[in-house]
Amino acid sequence: MGKKKKELKNIKKHRRVNDILLGPIERPSIQWLVEHMPHWVTPDHLTFLGLFASILIGVSYYLTNLDKNFFWLANLGFFLNWFGDSLDGNLARYRKIERPRYGFFIDHTIDTISEVLIFIGIGLSPYVDLNLALLALVGYQCMANLVYITTSVRGEFKISYGSMGPTEVRVIAMIANTIMFFIGNPQITLPWQETPVLLYNLFVMVVIFALFFFFTYTTITQAIKLERKDRKKWLKKVQKSKDAGLAD
Repeated sequence: MGKKKKELKNIKKHRRVNDILLGPIERPSIQWLVEHMPHWVTPDHLTFLGLFASILIGVSYYLTNLDKNFFWLANLGFFLNWFGDSLDGNLARYRKIERPRYGFFIDHTIDTISEVLIFIGIGLSPYVDLNLALLALVGYQCMANLVYITTSVRGEFKISYGSMGPTEVRVIAMIANTIMFFIGNPQITLPWQETPVLLYNLFVMVVIFALFFFFTYTTITQAIKLERKDRKKWLKKVQKSKDAGLAD
């Protein structure tokens, strides 16, 4: 029983870091929404709304093979996904009905499913090469794993990098969808290559680069910090052992 209480306490002690560009707008909006949420709406309802929205996004991207108007349905899906994913935990904390282990597990498991659905949907659309979409999915999953590892190692749930977080990603995706709706998917010829690249493919390439850059940079810098911190503790322990030996 003591062990279970300790595990629960450790999860509660995780510090959330979400220093995003849209934070000054998002935070008061979320606070107002949770304060005015109908009593019958539960955090689980919102979590599964986020999952439904991800299915809607993936299917909408695929249906752009038939009609580009489905971009608007995908945008609606991104809004609903933000609504469900951003409010579920906040509603639980506001009502003081947190279930830390269950909430952490179910929320991030569904996040993984949602990401797979969305990126595959993008790749099945006529606008993005499937291989690029899957590579972007790998990059996004690398960043997600980094978040979970950092939470376990440092007790810091950090979901923003370079002032960018899930909210900004959704907004960028919605802007990209709107641009594709109005101008289509023109070919762009880059200065360093002769073969033209589709605009949306180029956009996804930039996203892939950003994901892997932040993953690599953060991994290296955090590893250096952790190594120095652990080495300092280890040296203190060694020195204590030496001092104890001399005292004997």
